[in-house]
Amino acid sequence: MIAITEHVVRDRSLLDRKIQLNYQRNKQQDHTECLSKAAKSFQYETCHDRYWQSEKFSLLYGTALWDQSTEGQRRVLNHLYWVAYYSQIISAEIATIFFNQTSAAGLYAHEGFRAICDMLDLESSQERAHIDAFQTVARQVESTLFDRPLFSYPMRGPFTETMIFTDANQLQRRWKQLQLQAFGLLSADNTFLACQYFTVRGLRTLNGKLVQHQLSQFCSDNVESAPVPSQISHYHFLDESFHFNSSTLISQEVISELPTPTAFEKTVANLGIRGCQKDHITFSVVINGIFWQDSALYETVYRLLRSPLFEMEDSAAKHMMRLCFTQPSEGLYQSYQTHQESMRAYRAYIDPLDYVWRSNHQMATMATASVEGYLRSQQKSLPRFFRRQSLSPYQSAQLST
Repeated sequence: MIAITEHVVRDRSLLDRKIQLNYQRNKQQDHTECLSKAAKSFQYETCHDRYWQSEKFSLLYGTALWDQSTEGQRRVLNHLYWVAYYSQIISAEIATIFFNQTSAAGLYAHEGFRAICDMLDLESSQERAHIDAFQTVARQVESTLFDRPLFSYPMRGPFTETMIFTDANQLQRRWKQLQLQAFGLLSADNTFLACQYFTVRGLRTLNGKLVQHQLSQFCSDNVESAPVPSQISHYHFLDESFHFNSSTLISQEVISELPTPTAFEKTVANLGIRGCQKDHITFSVVINGIFWQDSALYETVYRLLRSPLFEMEDSAAKHMMRLCFTQPSEGLYQSYQTHQESMRAYRAYIDPLDYVWRSNHQMATMATASVEGYLRSQQKSLPRFFRRQSLSPYQSAQLST
């Protein structure tokens, strides 16, 4: 018994050191000041003629639109990828700030909670700086290019649907909101669920890590001479690397010290993981690395094609949309590849967790995605979008219902 107790104490001491080390390193290498300083200096006219990340991370890269675009148009598509990508990250980080705090409350009952909570407080402060920087760039770019935003939006609450382009209807959005509110209450008073939140956060951060590592590498050799958005991508990735470590420590090591979860706790935890799968079940030809539903992007892409950037007539814009959304392309296959890489990484991430359902271990929901299924779906939904456009607002609303 004494030997077992000493082993537990040693393991606990090692975990405490890991948590403290991650927190101290993040604190010492905090890039908030650099990121905020870069954002304050952003002027679109000073970097509109440069790429902000590699070409493959451009809006509608590898599609007919990309192939037919001029060099200047391609650069703007590259900039709009940045705006769209980090607009999605804003939505995720707003939710993260809230659930960091509710989960920290759930960890009060855990010995050594202070180091964990201090770590989460620092991360929330960094997330606020990230959001401000992303908004600064996105709003300036879109106000320069368009009469109204394509991807950016006003600040939103933590219970809003996280995916900003989804086909969810009002009832589904409200149900999601209630689920998030309920989980916030549960995780604030349940140490297991508080830890399990970081399993979902880890999965979502893992997907971002796969893409953001590539975005950050664009200027890693000479950060200060890079365009400001590239600098922000770089600093953001460095911060998020520590956040991912936090998620892993809490969801895989802290959680292992807790009593065996009850049937109720297991169910809530697995529903959260399944919800993440549902959010990431599809992939987008518009933006590689974000699992938006492209049918929810039709209106935005149509506006882009009709804007002064491309100046397409209605018929030309619709023809281009058919080519981009309903035909195989290099961009589509690259987005599918990113989806598959994420799915494999998710499986590896949750492999050590024995409370996870088999369907979640296998990422069975995500595994149903395919290029063929994507094209079939677009071939059905795009004509419906065109029909709604040709109707009066009243007729369009009736058709939607």
